[in-house]
Amino acid sequence: MLPDEPVLTDMRTAYAEALIREGRGNPDVVVMGADTTDSLKTSKFGREFPDRFFNVGIAEGNLVTISAGLAASGKTVFASTYAIFLPGRAVDQIRNNVAYPSPGGRGGLNVKLVASHGGLSVGPDGGSHQQLEDISIMRTIPNFRVMIPADTVAVSALTRMMAAEYGPFYMRMARSKTPLVYDDDDHNNGAAADKRFEAGRANVLRDGSDCTIAACGITVSMALEAADLLRREKQMSCRVLDMFSVKPIDGRALEKAARQTGRILTAEEHNIIGGMGSAVAESVSESYPVPIKRIGALDAFGESARDAEVPLLLQKHGITPFNMAQQAGALERLPER
Repeated sequence: MLPDEPVLTDMRTAYAEALIREGRGNPDVVVMGADTTDSLKTSKFGREFPDRFFNVGIAEGNLVTISAGLAASGKTVFASTYAIFLPGRAVDQIRNNVAYPSPGGRGGLNVKLVASHGGLSVGPDGGSHQQLEDISIMRTIPNFRVMIPADTVAVSALTRMMAAEYGPFYMRMARSKTPLVYDDDDHNNGAAADKRFEAGRANVLRDGSDCTIAACGITVSMALEAADLLRREKQMSCRVLDMFSVKPIDGRALEKAARQTGRILTAEEHNIIGGMGSAVAESVSESYPVPIKRIGALDAFGESARDAEVPLLLQKHGITPFNMAQQAGALERLPER
Protein backbone atom coordinates (compact mmCIF):
# COMPACT_ATOMS: atom_id res chain seq x y z
CA MET A 1 0.00 0.00 0.00
CA LEU A 2 1.34 3.43 -0.92
CA PRO A 3 1.87 5.84 1.99
CA ASP A 4 -0.88 8.22 0.86
CA GLU A 5 -3.48 5.53 0.18
CA PRO A 6 -6.40 5.61 2.64
CA VAL A 7 -6.78 2.83 5.18
CA LEU A 8 -10.05 1.03 4.42
CA THR A 9 -11.94 -0.75 7.21
CA ASP A 10 -15.28 -2.55 7.48
CA MET A 11 -18.10 -1.04 9.53
CA ARG A 12 -19.91 -4.36 9.99
CA THR A 13 -16.85 -5.98 11.51
CA ALA A 14 -16.35 -3.03 13.86
CA TYR A 15 -20.00 -3.21 14.89
CA ALA A 16 -19.81 -6.94 15.66
CA GLU A 17 -16.66 -6.51 17.70
CA ALA A 18 -18.21 -3.62 19.63
CA LEU A 19 -21.28 -5.73 20.39
CA ILE A 20 -19.11 -8.50 21.81
CA ARG A 21 -17.30 -6.02 24.07
CA GLU A 22 -20.64 -4.65 25.28
CA GLY A 23 -21.96 -8.18 25.78
CA ARG A 24 -19.01 -9.10 27.97
CA GLY A 25 -19.57 -6.06 30.16
CA ASN A 26 -23.36 -6.15 30.33
CA PRO A 27 -25.33 -9.41 30.62
CA ASP A 28 -28.53 -7.60 29.56
CA VAL A 29 -27.24 -6.89 26.04
CA VAL A 30 -29.20 -8.98 23.53
CA VAL A 31 -28.61 -9.13 19.76
CA MET A 32 -31.31 -9.81 17.17
CA GLY A 33 -31.04 -10.56 13.47
CA ALA A 34 -33.26 -11.24 10.44
CA ASP A 35 -31.44 -13.77 8.26
CA THR A 36 -28.55 -11.35 7.62
CA THR A 37 -26.50 -12.16 10.70
CA ASP A 38 -23.58 -13.58 8.71
CA SER A 39 -23.52 -10.57 6.39
CA LEU A 40 -23.68 -8.12 9.30
CA LYS A 41 -21.15 -10.25 11.24
CA THR A 42 -23.42 -10.31 14.31
CA SER A 43 -23.31 -14.11 14.28
CA LYS A 44 -19.95 -13.65 16.04
CA PHE A 45 -21.89 -12.38 19.06
CA GLY A 46 -24.10 -15.47 18.85
CA ARG A 47 -21.14 -17.81 18.98
CA GLU A 48 -19.94 -16.21 22.21
CA PHE A 49 -23.37 -15.59 23.76
CA PRO A 50 -25.79 -18.14 22.24
CA ASP A 51 -28.42 -17.53 24.92
CA ARG A 52 -28.55 -13.81 24.05
CA PHE A 53 -28.68 -14.06 20.27
CA PHE A 54 -31.82 -14.59 18.17
CA ASN A 55 -32.20 -14.87 14.39
CA VAL A 56 -35.89 -14.53 13.50
CA GLY A 57 -35.43 -15.16 9.78
CA ILE A 58 -36.84 -13.04 6.97
CA ALA A 59 -39.44 -11.39 9.19
CA GLU A 60 -38.48 -7.80 9.92
CA GLY A 61 -41.77 -6.96 11.66
CA ASN A 62 -41.11 -9.82 14.07
CA LEU A 63 -37.53 -8.63 14.49
CA VAL A 64 -38.74 -5.26 15.77
CA THR A 65 -41.67 -6.58 17.81
CA ILE A 66 -39.64 -9.26 19.60
CA SER A 67 -36.95 -6.66 20.26
CA ALA A 68 -39.59 -4.43 21.83
CA GLY A 69 -40.76 -7.27 24.06
CA LEU A 70 -37.24 -8.02 25.24
CA ALA A 71 -36.62 -4.33 25.91
CA ALA A 72 -39.86 -4.11 27.91
CA SER A 73 -38.44 -6.95 30.02
CA GLY A 74 -35.34 -4.95 30.86
CA LYS A 75 -32.93 -5.94 28.09
CA THR A 76 -30.73 -3.66 25.99
CA VAL A 77 -31.55 -4.86 22.49
CA PHE A 78 -29.55 -4.40 19.29
CA ALA A 79 -31.57 -5.42 16.22
CA SER A 80 -29.86 -5.42 12.84
CA THR A 81 -30.48 -6.09 9.17
CA TYR A 82 -30.22 -4.21 5.86
CA ALA A 83 -31.46 -0.61 5.71
CA ILE A 84 -33.95 -1.40 2.93
CA PHE A 85 -35.73 -3.79 5.30
CA LEU A 86 -35.26 -1.73 8.45
CA PRO A 87 -37.10 0.64 8.40
CA GLY A 88 -38.24 -0.19 4.87
CA ARG A 89 -40.55 -3.05 5.83
CA ALA A 90 -41.15 -2.43 9.53
CA VAL A 91 -41.93 1.24 10.06
CA ASP A 92 -45.31 0.39 11.63
CA GLN A 93 -43.70 -1.83 14.26
CA ILE A 94 -40.87 0.67 14.78
CA ARG A 95 -43.31 3.51 15.40
CA ASN A 96 -45.96 1.74 17.47
CA ASN A 97 -43.98 -0.98 19.28
CA VAL A 98 -40.65 0.76 19.96
CA ALA A 99 -41.08 4.54 19.79
CA TYR A 100 -44.61 4.95 21.14
CA PRO A 101 -44.50 3.04 24.47
CA SER A 102 -43.05 5.16 27.27
CA PRO A 103 -42.76 3.08 30.45
CA GLY A 104 -42.14 5.19 33.51
CA GLY A 105 -42.42 8.32 31.41
CA ARG A 106 -39.29 7.49 29.44
CA GLY A 107 -39.60 8.03 25.70
CA GLY A 108 -39.66 4.77 23.80
CA LEU A 109 -38.15 1.38 24.55
CA ASN A 110 -34.47 0.48 24.86
CA VAL A 111 -34.06 -0.85 21.30
CA LYS A 112 -31.13 0.03 19.04
CA LEU A 113 -31.91 -0.51 15.36
CA VAL A 114 -28.67 -0.82 13.40
CA ALA A 115 -28.87 -1.11 9.62
CA SER A 116 -26.19 -1.87 7.07
CA HIS A 117 -26.27 -1.45 3.28
CA GLY A 118 -27.55 2.12 3.30
CA GLY A 119 -27.35 4.44 0.31
CA LEU A 120 -26.16 4.17 -3.29
CA SER A 121 -22.90 2.43 -2.39
CA VAL A 122 -24.82 -0.83 -1.95
CA GLY A 123 -24.03 -1.06 -5.68
CA PRO A 124 -24.72 -4.48 -7.19
CA ASP A 125 -27.85 -5.07 -5.09
CA GLY A 126 -29.51 -2.48 -7.33
CA GLY A 127 -32.10 0.23 -6.93
CA SER A 128 -34.56 -1.99 -5.07
CA HIS A 129 -32.03 -2.38 -2.23
CA GLN A 130 -30.31 1.02 -2.26
CA GLN A 131 -32.11 2.62 0.68
CA LEU A 132 -32.29 6.38 0.13
CA GLU A 133 -35.25 7.24 2.36
CA ASP A 134 -34.37 5.82 5.80
CA ILE A 135 -32.93 8.96 7.38
CA SER A 136 -36.04 10.87 6.39
CA ILE A 137 -38.31 8.18 7.83
CA MET A 138 -36.45 7.67 11.09
CA ARG A 139 -35.83 11.29 12.01
CA THR A 140 -39.56 12.03 11.89
CA ILE A 141 -40.45 9.31 14.43
CA PRO A 142 -40.63 10.77 17.95
CA ASN A 143 -38.15 9.52 20.57
CA PHE A 144 -35.74 8.08 17.98
CA ARG A 145 -32.20 9.39 17.68
CA VAL A 146 -30.48 8.92 14.31
CA MET A 147 -26.74 8.30 13.88
CA ILE A 148 -24.74 8.01 10.63
CA PRO A 149 -21.09 7.02 11.35
CA ALA A 150 -18.31 8.06 8.98
CA ASP A 151 -15.95 5.18 9.70
CA THR A 152 -15.29 2.18 11.91
CA VAL A 153 -13.99 4.27 14.80
CA ALA A 154 -17.31 6.12 14.84
CA VAL A 155 -19.22 2.82 14.62
CA SER A 156 -17.42 1.45 17.69
CA ALA A 157 -17.90 4.64 19.71
CA LEU A 158 -21.55 5.05 18.76
CA THR A 159 -22.28 1.41 19.62
CA ARG A 160 -20.84 2.02 23.08
CA MET A 161 -22.84 5.21 23.42
CA MET A 162 -26.10 3.55 22.38
CA ALA A 163 -25.54 0.67 24.79
CA ALA A 164 -24.96 3.11 27.65
CA GLU A 165 -27.93 5.43 26.96
CA TYR A 166 -31.54 4.42 27.42
CA GLY A 167 -33.93 4.73 24.53
CA PRO A 168 -34.42 3.98 20.85
CA PHE A 169 -31.66 4.70 18.31
CA TYR A 170 -31.25 4.16 14.60
CA MET A 171 -27.72 3.80 13.23
CA ARG A 172 -26.98 3.39 9.52
CA MET A 173 -23.77 1.80 8.23
CA ALA A 174 -22.32 1.44 4.75
CA ARG A 175 -21.87 -1.90 2.97
CA SER A 176 -18.47 -1.12 1.47
CA LYS A 177 -15.22 -0.61 3.31
CA THR A 178 -14.61 3.03 4.16
CA PRO A 179 -11.54 5.22 4.74
CA LEU A 180 -10.59 5.98 8.32
CA VAL A 181 -11.52 9.54 9.29
CA TYR A 182 -10.70 9.28 12.98
CA ASP A 183 -7.60 8.06 14.80
CA ASP A 184 -7.55 4.27 14.66
CA ASP A 185 -6.22 4.16 18.24
CA ASP A 186 -9.74 5.11 19.37
CA HIS A 187 -11.11 1.71 18.33
CA ASN A 188 -10.37 0.15 21.70
CA ASN A 189 -10.01 3.33 23.71
CA GLY A 190 -13.55 4.00 24.82
CA ALA A 191 -12.82 7.09 26.91
CA ALA A 192 -11.00 8.90 24.10
CA ALA A 193 -13.56 8.14 21.42
CA ASP A 194 -16.68 8.58 23.52
CA LYS A 195 -15.85 12.22 24.22
CA ARG A 196 -16.18 12.90 20.50
CA PHE A 197 -19.39 10.94 19.89
CA GLU A 198 -22.42 12.12 21.78
CA ALA A 199 -25.99 12.44 20.52
CA GLY A 200 -26.66 16.00 19.48
CA ARG A 201 -23.16 17.09 18.58
CA ALA A 202 -21.12 17.53 15.41
CA ASN A 203 -17.38 17.08 15.14
CA VAL A 204 -15.31 19.83 13.53
CA LEU A 205 -12.78 17.82 11.52
CA ARG A 206 -11.27 20.86 9.87
CA ASP A 207 -11.70 24.52 10.72
CA GLY A 208 -12.23 27.16 8.09
CA SER A 209 -13.63 30.63 7.54
CA ASP A 210 -14.78 30.81 3.90
CA CYS A 211 -17.36 28.01 3.68
CA THR A 212 -18.64 24.93 5.49
CA ILE A 213 -19.23 21.39 4.26
CA ALA A 214 -21.51 19.38 6.57
CA ALA A 215 -21.39 15.68 5.75
CA CYS A 216 -22.30 12.29 7.19
CA GLY A 217 -21.42 8.67 6.50
CA ILE A 218 -19.18 7.94 3.52
CA THR A 219 -19.32 11.56 2.35
CA VAL A 220 -17.27 12.79 5.33
CA SER A 221 -13.99 11.60 3.85
CA MET A 222 -15.06 13.12 0.52
CA ALA A 223 -15.72 16.44 2.27
CA LEU A 224 -12.18 16.44 3.63
CA GLU A 225 -10.87 15.86 0.10
CA ALA A 226 -13.07 18.69 -1.16
CA ALA A 227 -11.66 21.02 1.50
CA ASP A 228 -8.15 20.15 0.29
CA LEU A 229 -9.18 20.94 -3.30
CA LEU A 230 -10.62 24.30 -2.27
CA ARG A 231 -7.47 25.21 -0.39
CA ARG A 232 -5.15 24.23 -3.25
CA GLU A 233 -7.12 25.53 -6.21
CA LYS A 234 -9.10 28.49 -4.85
CA GLN A 235 -7.19 29.40 -1.69
CA MET A 236 -10.42 28.93 0.24
CA SER A 237 -10.53 27.93 3.90
CA CYS A 238 -13.27 25.30 4.30
CA ARG A 239 -14.72 24.05 7.57
CA VAL A 240 -15.74 20.37 7.61
CA LEU A 241 -18.38 19.11 10.03
CA ASP A 242 -19.10 15.44 10.63
CA MET A 243 -22.86 15.46 11.24
CA PHE A 244 -22.95 11.90 12.55
CA SER A 245 -25.85 12.87 14.84
CA VAL A 246 -28.64 13.73 12.40
CA LYS A 247 -31.21 13.72 15.20
CA PRO A 248 -30.75 15.46 17.53
CA ILE A 249 -28.77 17.80 15.30
CA ASP A 250 -26.08 20.15 16.59
CA GLY A 251 -27.81 23.47 16.06
CA ARG A 252 -25.08 25.39 17.89
CA ALA A 253 -22.32 24.11 15.63
CA LEU A 254 -24.42 24.87 12.56
CA GLU A 255 -25.30 28.39 13.68
CA LYS A 256 -21.64 29.07 14.45
CA ALA A 257 -20.64 27.76 11.02
CA ALA A 258 -23.31 29.87 9.35
CA ARG A 259 -22.21 33.02 11.16
CA GLN A 260 -18.50 32.49 10.63
CA THR A 261 -18.37 31.04 7.11
CA GLY A 262 -21.51 32.51 5.49
CA ARG A 263 -22.45 29.46 3.37
CA ILE A 264 -23.03 25.76 3.93
CA LEU A 265 -22.94 22.77 1.61
CA THR A 266 -24.34 19.43 2.79
CA ALA A 267 -23.40 16.00 1.45
CA GLU A 268 -24.98 12.63 2.10
CA GLU A 269 -25.68 9.25 0.54
CA HIS A 270 -29.44 9.75 0.76
CA ASN A 271 -32.25 11.49 -1.06
CA ILE A 272 -31.69 15.24 -0.86
CA ILE A 273 -35.31 15.48 0.31
CA GLY A 274 -35.78 14.77 4.01
CA GLY A 275 -32.26 13.67 4.89
CA MET A 276 -29.38 15.22 6.80
CA GLY A 277 -29.23 18.16 4.39
CA SER A 278 -32.86 18.94 5.07
CA ALA A 279 -32.22 18.75 8.81
CA VAL A 280 -29.31 21.20 8.43
CA ALA A 281 -31.41 23.57 6.33
CA GLU A 282 -34.24 23.47 8.87
CA SER A 283 -31.88 24.24 11.74
CA VAL A 284 -29.97 27.03 9.99
CA SER A 285 -33.13 28.68 8.65
CA GLU A 286 -34.33 29.15 12.23
CA SER A 287 -31.04 30.37 13.69
CA TYR A 288 -28.97 32.23 11.10
CA PRO A 289 -30.11 31.80 7.48
CA VAL A 290 -27.33 31.57 4.89
CA PRO A 291 -27.16 30.06 1.37
CA ILE A 292 -27.27 26.25 1.52
CA LYS A 293 -26.66 23.69 -1.22
CA ARG A 294 -27.63 20.05 -0.71
CA ILE A 295 -25.72 17.23 -2.42
CA GLY A 296 -27.18 13.73 -2.40
CA ALA A 297 -29.31 11.36 -4.44
CA LEU A 298 -31.33 13.54 -6.79
CA ASP A 299 -34.84 12.50 -5.72
CA ALA A 300 -34.51 9.31 -7.73
CA PHE A 301 -34.10 5.61 -7.09
CA GLY A 302 -30.67 4.08 -7.35
CA GLU A 303 -29.61 1.59 -9.99
CA SER A 304 -27.38 -1.45 -10.31
CA ALA A 305 -23.66 -0.80 -10.28
CA ARG A 306 -20.94 -3.39 -9.87
CA ASP A 307 -18.54 -2.65 -7.03
CA ALA A 308 -16.02 -1.08 -9.40
CA GLU A 309 -18.81 1.10 -10.86
CA VAL A 310 -20.11 2.51 -7.56
CA PRO A 311 -17.96 5.67 -7.93
CA LEU A 312 -19.67 6.29 -11.28
CA LEU A 313 -23.10 5.94 -9.67
CA LEU A 314 -22.13 8.40 -6.95
CA GLN A 315 -20.74 10.73 -9.60
CA LYS A 316 -24.06 10.63 -11.46
CA HIS A 317 -25.66 12.20 -8.38
CA GLY A 318 -22.81 14.62 -7.79
CA ILE A 319 -21.56 12.85 -4.67
CA THR A 320 -17.84 13.44 -5.31
CA PRO A 321 -15.13 15.60 -3.72
CA PHE A 322 -14.77 17.55 -6.97
CA ASN A 323 -18.46 18.45 -7.15
CA MET A 324 -18.53 19.33 -3.45
CA ALA A 325 -15.62 21.73 -3.93
CA GLN A 326 -17.17 23.19 -7.07
CA GLN A 327 -20.61 23.72 -5.51
CA ALA A 328 -19.24 25.10 -2.24
CA GLY A 329 -17.07 27.60 -4.10
CA ALA A 330 -20.00 28.72 -6.25
CA LEU A 331 -22.33 29.45 -3.33
CA GLU A 332 -22.89 33.10 -2.56
CA ARG A 333 -21.30 33.94 0.77
CA LEU A 334 -23.21 36.12 3.19
CA PRO A 335 -21.09 38.39 5.41
CA GLU A 336 -21.30 37.92 9.16
CA ARG A 337 -24.05 40.10 10.57
